Amino acid sequence: MPDNSQQPSFPTASRERVLSGMRPTGALHLGHYHGALKNWTRLQHEMSCFYFVADWHALTTHYESREVIEKNVYEMVIDWLATGLDPNLCTMFLQSRIPEHAELFTLLSMGTPIGWLERVPTYKDQQEKLKDKDLSTYGFLGYPLLQAADILIYRAQHVPVGEDQASHVELTREVARRFNHLYGRESDFEVRLAASLEAIGKDSAKRFEKSRRQFQEAGDAKAFEGAMAFIANHPDLKADDKERLQGYFKGSGKSVLVEPQALLTQASRLPGLDGAKMSKSYNNTIAIREDKVAIEIKLKRMPTDPARVRRTDVGNPSRCPVWQFHKVYSDATTQAWVQQGCTSAGIGCLDCKQPIIDAVLLEQQPMLERAQPYIDNPTLVRDIIDAGTDTARKVARETMVDVRAAIGLNY
Repeated sequence: MPDNSQQPSFPTASRERVLSGMRPTGALHLGHYHGALKNWTRLQHEMSCFYFVADWHALTTHYESREVIEKNVYEMVIDWLATGLDPNLCTMFLQSRIPEHAELFTLLSMGTPIGWLERVPTYKDQQEKLKDKDLSTYGFLGYPLLQAADILIYRAQHVPVGEDQASHVELTREVARRFNHLYGRESDFEVRLAASLEAIGKDSAKRFEKSRRQFQEAGDAKAFEGAMAFIANHPDLKADDKERLQGYFKGSGKSVLVEPQALLTQASRLPGLDGAKMSKSYNNTIAIREDKVAIEIKLKRMPTDPARVRRTDVGNPSRCPVWQFHKVYSDATTQAWVQQGCTSAGIGCLDCKQPIIDAVLLEQQPMLERAQPYIDNPTLVRDIIDAGTDTARKVARETMVDVRAAIGLNY
């Protein structure tokens, strides 16, 4: 059990920052673990990680059933702790406790084109998949912009996502770029820009202008890379000059908000028990803290290759959902045993499932042990969230001071 008696060693300026969150809409399952949480626990040792409970986001699809959210907020945090997140290594906090998220969301919405939101791939996809819910709301349309505010308010450089979520990070980058273009320029920008160009010399300034036109008119990546390297390494430029010239070259102003990068998750894709995506909506999950007997029953009842009607029928692992579990949980020797046994009818389907049952239970055991102290004493969980929220709030408030000043709302 982690030592929570001391203030966590939260992020320093020297460490790049990571931001991610999850919606508290139900018990987390093994798909969450292998798709995200395993990566989160690794990143907390490498970067300054901020992980938040996205309870406002949960309202975008569960606004009529708030009891689901309330019930699962702290249960989800216990799942996080069970999988190895350490409050001494990362910041865990509650989104709704920091109203600055909503303030930045509101300010960004003033200048974000509606078309940007409507073209987010998951917007129409979710409306198709969740036809039982009324998603024709402003909150659902705007949730990608709220995600952008969540990221930008912490000036996170990295957002761990799967490929299907990369479009959200790209939208965040566009929103930051537009904000910096609209509000990032200094009041005497032209005068300061002229001074910065003078500092690099007349001939270099001409080449810089030529490269800028090539980049902005034709998207010339080589011109961009050359100019950025030139600015970064110029001995006579101060930090403000470099930032000003970089913004001018890109077509934006001074960077008030940081453009994050998508940190594509190197994660194992664990399907549901039926071979489809593991999801509570499909009733095909194994919860992170599932009962041992329930795990055994669920895995033994998993569908297999439909061609194996009888024990003596040969099978094809590529058509079997169980094989996808072997690709996550089994070593090369076991996988070879499965391939040989299945294609020759040398083993039965229950024989094939047993190594998976053993591996899942083995993986789960330390999670249950880590979770138990928090189950026994829920106050520990609330203390962790309170401390993390205090830390996150300070960072958010610092960003909002700069945002208000840039817009002119600091009167």
